[in-house]
Amino acid sequence: MSDGFDRAPEQTRPLRAPPSSQDNSPQQNSESTMAKPQVVAAPVLMSKLSVNAPEFYPSSYSPNYTESYEDGCEDYPTLSEYVQDFLNHLTEQPGSFETEIEQFAETLNGWVTTDDALQELVELIYQQATSIPNFSYMGARLCNYLSHHLTISPQSGNFRQLLLQRCRTEYEVKDQAAKGDEVTRKRFHAFVLFLGELYLNLEIKGTNGQVTRADILQVGLRELLNALFSNPVDDNLICAVKLLKLTGSVLEDAWKEKGKTDMEEVIQRIENVVLDANCSRDVKQMLLKLVELRSSNWGRVHATSTYREATPENDPNYFMNEPTFYTSDGVPFTAADPDYQEKYQELLEREDFFPDYEENGTDLSGGGDAYLDDIDDEMDPEIEEAYEKFCLESERWLLTWWLVL
Repeated sequence: MSDGFDRAPEQTRPLRAPPSSQDNSPQQNSESTMAKPQVVAAPVLMSKLSVNAPEFYPSSYSPNYTESYEDGCEDYPTLSEYVQDFLNHLTEQPGSFETEIEQFAETLNGWVTTDDALQELVELIYQQATSIPNFSYMGARLCNYLSHHLTISPQSGNFRQLLLQRCRTEYEVKDQAAKGDEVTRKRFHAFVLFLGELYLNLEIKGTNGQVTRADILQVGLRELLNALFSNPVDDNLICAVKLLKLTGSVLEDAWKEKGKTDMEEVIQRIENVVLDANCSRDVKQMLLKLVELRSSNWGRVHATSTYREATPENDPNYFMNEPTFYTSDGVPFTAADPDYQEKYQELLEREDFFPDYEENGTDLSGGGDAYLDDIDDEMDPEIEEAYEKFCLESERWLLTWWLVL
């Protein structure tokens, strides 16, 4: 059989004898018409599956992965294949970093013995960290570990120096990349976030044993923010928000230690973008949320700080949850207005404002108003359009007022 399946035997129709003179009787005709049809058995399919077949594994899974790394790199013909396989493994199983990084570094020390090999190692890690979105943090941790445990230090520079040189290559074209097409900007954003992870994770040990961060990365991140805000399209602004959420608290602390006001300048830049840039409404909301996060000390809570009652002077969010009212002229006023308490109290004292309802919404007038019950809930299209325009103008006014405040 060529197709591996058994075919059911072909059915043959039974031949009937020619009718005789006796077969023409009505009784015999009725018996032939009431004969039961034959039941045909379904064809039986023969499976090729076998209980002795080898165990199945997905193509991306290696059941003997750990053993292969414990044995070293004998099974890998090139350094590139060995490193790339380990990087892919870390991408899929980031929890294995602590248990396998030491063996990986020892293997590299026996293999990476030339300038070219070290350059290749740096390039492989950089490409993985900037092409796989979820690998930027793990890539930064890997770079920090290798910078302290790789023994090779050629004349061209050690691992950390070559890594920073590779990042500088991308940094020098930041302005062109921020203005580039969508693909170019996406690659640039991946580099920006990886540099932010490097700033947080790359440790530099001083001569006295103290651990510091790379100042050159701090300067680089400031200039990258300038490049992003200078071209305020949505994806550039989203990247800036992600970078500041990641590194904002650390950057501000470092700048304050040096007496710099860079973070104040960044926040002012954000406020200008919210007012002037033609970015989407969602992105403007993200930027305002970032300003709010920074005003709360980046969400950090100091347990030792003494309790202070919130006031309009010491809490920028003091009026955030207060209601907004409108005067008879349509001018909004909030708790930030000096006359707010007086106007608010006036509204409460005007009993005719809600004559038939208690404060909890209970109807005190008995039956409903027949006239009001007949009114259709739908607004006239012209009135609806005017209302939507009013809401948009009010929202922009409130954004402007909030930033000025």
